[in-house]
Amino acid sequence: MYAAAIIVFRESLEAALIISVMLAATRGIAMRGRWVLGGVVTGLAGAVVVASGMQMIANLVDGMGQEFFNIAILLTAVAMLAWHNIWMASHGRELAQQMKNTARSVSDGRSERSVILLVIALAVMREGSETVLFLYGVATDSANGLQNTVAGGVLGLVAGALVASLLYAGLLRIPVRWFFAATGALVLLLAASMASQAARLLIQADVLPSLAAPIWNTSNYLSQETVAGTILHGLIGYDAQPAGMQVVAYMGVLIVIASGMFLASRRASPSQAV
Repeated sequence: MYAAAIIVFRESLEAALIISVMLAATRGIAMRGRWVLGGVVTGLAGAVVVASGMQMIANLVDGMGQEFFNIAILLTAVAMLAWHNIWMASHGRELAQQMKNTARSVSDGRSERSVILLVIALAVMREGSETVLFLYGVATDSANGLQNTVAGGVLGLVAGALVASLLYAGLLRIPVRWFFAATGALVLLLAASMASQAARLLIQADVLPSLAAPIWNTSNYLSQETVAGTILHGLIGYDAQPAGMQVVAYMGVLIVIASGMFLASRRASPSQAV
C-alpha cells in the first residue's frame, strides 16, 4: 500500500504541479478551464494507450524505445512551454488589464489556449503511463496486491493534488502587477527542468556525453526521495546528482527562453503603450 502511495504521489505530483502552474500562468485567458480539462482527459487517454503498448515501444531502437519516447515528450513540452512564455511576454500586460475588468473577454490567444491543452496532455500522458506500469508491478507482487495498490494509489493521488492545490492557491494571492512575472519564472524553470531530464535520458542512451557525472552530490542534504526533494524536482528540476550535460541543457534553455521573452516584451511595449 505504502509503495503504491509513494509511487502515485511522486508521479502525480509532477503532473499536478505542471497543471497548477499552467492554470495560474494562464489566469485571465478565456475558457482556459476547458482547455485544461481537455488536456487532462487527452493525457489520461494517451497514458492508457502508451501503457498498453509500452512493451512494444520499449523494444524499439535496440531496447531504448521507452527512453526515446520520453525524450520526445520532454522536448515537445519544452518547446510548448517556451512558446507559452514568449507569448505571455508580449500579451501579459493586456491580460493583466483584462483581469481587472471581468466584463471584458479575451479577444485573441487561440494559439495560447491550444498550448495549455498540449502541455498538460503531455505531462499527464508521461506521468500517467509510468504510474500504470509501476503500479502493475506492485499489484502483482503480493496476494492482496490489487486492493492495497488501489488504496495506496488513491492516497498518493490525493496527497499530490493537495500539494499542487496549495501551490496554486499561493500563486493566486500574488498581486496582479507581479503575477505574470512570478508564474512566468515558474514556467521558465519547468521548461529548463524538462530539458535537464531529456539530457539525462540522452546520456543514458549514449547520445550525449555526460561531461562529468555527477558534478555534485547533495543527497545527504536534500534527497530526491523526500517530499521536499520531489516538489523541487517537479518545480525547478532539482537533481541531487546531476551530470554536467544536464546543467548545460538547463542553463541553455533558461538563457534561450529568457532572451525570447525579453525580445517579445520589448517589441510589445510600444504597441501596448499606445
